[in-house]
Amino acid sequence: MRLRHIEVFNAIMLTGSVSAAARLINITQPAVSRTLQHAEIQLGFPLFQRAKGRLTATTEALALYPHIERLFAQLDEVQRLAANLRTASDAGELRVLSVLALSYEVLPRALKRFREQHPSIMVTLESLHSPQIMSALLRQEADVGFAFSPAVHPSLTQEALADSRMVCIAPKGMLPRALLRNGSVALHDLVTLPVVGLDSRDPVGTSLSQACRQAGVGFQQAVVTVQTYHAALAMAHHGLGVALVDGCTAHSADRAKVDVLTLEPHIPVPVRALRFAGRPDSVAVRSITRFMREAIEEMKGGA
Repeated sequence: MRLRHIEVFNAIMLTGSVSAAARLINITQPAVSRTLQHAEIQLGFPLFQRAKGRLTATTEALALYPHIERLFAQLDEVQRLAANLRTASDAGELRVLSVLALSYEVLPRALKRFREQHPSIMVTLESLHSPQIMSALLRQEADVGFAFSPAVHPSLTQEALADSRMVCIAPKGMLPRALLRNGSVALHDLVTLPVVGLDSRDPVGTSLSQACRQAGVGFQQAVVTVQTYHAALAMAHHGLGVALVDGCTAHSADRAKVDVLTLEPHIPVPVRALRFAGRPDSVAVRSITRFMREAIEEMKGGA
């Protein structure tokens, strides 16, 4: 099928008639009919059954349509990428993506300094999951992304900013005083306590699962499983269970409601800056990356 055939076929599937399809793609009704006929001749089978002026998709058409939908989704991505390339040289805007855990404490500190140094640059910030950040960077919908996950695509580069670590957030009164005096807690100390689970597909959740296997530790069934570290922190604030989160999230903990302890063994949570490899870094990208590194290091020093 040629691209024009595919366009007409998709329009008819969406609208249900030749006349409506013609209006949708802004061509004449006879042109739609001719193109459909050519497509069916080339394919060697009918795409629609015609009865009393109505079109009903054949079994073959229904089998083709999911693939056509995916093709049009890819075409939409191409159009978005082309639009982003047209505006990529706009030095007056910085488009930042970040995992949610970095958007509460770290990014605001970094952006405050950035605004002091670059007051004329418009900053847009969107919080996404790591796979979404990488997809958006590949489409060049953003200039830089901050995440815990490593870059998994050859067209992305990564820069290590700092090493955070996992910590234990426990509701007040849940941990023994001996552990609180020690200031740290081991995984095996938590096996009898309710624990807020992290999504195993999450990079931090994966690291935690690996550490538990190596330590031979199995937690009781999680009271609730969450997809974001701040959701886990909120559960601990409300006394539902112990939350094991990254150090950046721990800075948002309300010490009147929870105790914050070092978690052993050391489970690293590296913070990375991700970029599209095909574009040189702008002054703004280098600047926000530097301020992110400084903000994380200062928070670690304060802790």
